Amino acid sequence: MGEIKKIGPVKLIMGFLYGDACILDEAMKSLSRSFGKIDYRSSQLDFSYTTYYREEMGDGLKRSFVSFERLIDSGSAYKTKLETNIMEKKLSENGKRRINIDPGYIDMAKLVLFSTKDYVHRVSVGSGIFAEVTLFYKDGRYNPWPWTYPDYKTEEYSGIFDSVREIYRNRMVKCT
Repeated sequence: MGEIKKIGPVKLIMGFLYGDACILDEAMKSLSRSFGKIDYRSSQLDFSYTTYYREEMGDGLKRSFVSFERLIDSGSAYKTKLETNIMEKKLSENGKRRINIDPGYIDMAKLVLFSTKDYVHRVSVGSGIFAEVTLFYKDGRYNPWPWTYPDYKTEEYSGIFDSVREIYRNRMVKCT
């Protein structure tokens, strides 16, 4: 029988899709109140990988990522998706989202994202939220699965996640 071991904390990360940088700033201020200080913020990236969001959010979408200084428990990390859903609704206009917030976490082995949509590669983690391992870390880099979103497969995103992973690694070294 396997021995149950304590699981260490993980690094909260969030991806944003938006058309207006002002709504991003508003969301990040609110998220900082909930999750603490932001310790990493990516540059603004163009998002043209799908037309899925066009009808609701328009054209010319941008993507950004942040991570938070405070580490969180992986077992309850899915609750961040509940909170970001509430925030998306609060920031909506005429029933349409102006920002899409995708929370997840990084540990030394993977990037996990949370979703409200079930699929064959996602696992229910509670309260109608599903988790998916979007990328795995092997041979010094992030690697995709067949289901990984096209944008998450890019070198540009991999560099972002490498930076966040390094912040996490340094933090974990200080904790031991």
